[in-house]
Amino acid sequence: MSLPRLKLKLQLDDNETLIGPGKIALLKAIQKEHSLSQAAKSINMSYRKAWLLIQELNESLSEPVLITQTGGQFGGGSELTEIARNIIAVFEQLTQEAEVATEETRKTVASLLK
Repeated sequence: MSLPRLKLKLQLDDNETLIGPGKIALLKAIQKEHSLSQAAKSINMSYRKAWLLIQELNESLSEPVLITQTGGQFGGGSELTEIARNIIAVFEQLTQEAEVATEETRKTVASLLK
């Protein structure tokens, strides 16, 4: 029997999601693909949705999350900034800490399931 997992998201006072699984998945995909459009495709997200998530992050954080280069002979590309890499690390640490802290409770929930 597997334990139920947590799905965390951090919200600002106005209930706008600052960081959640979707934004983290997108940042990780950009880190892997070095392209916003390729990253969006790789996680089955529209380019428009991906761009809007990046804009939300940029508006919320003290620095932009991407360094972009427009197309040219070899095409454009996107690289994560230091703050983006930090956001991924902090979110993963928070998720891991929450999983550990709630393990017993999640075991109780699992024991109640079919």
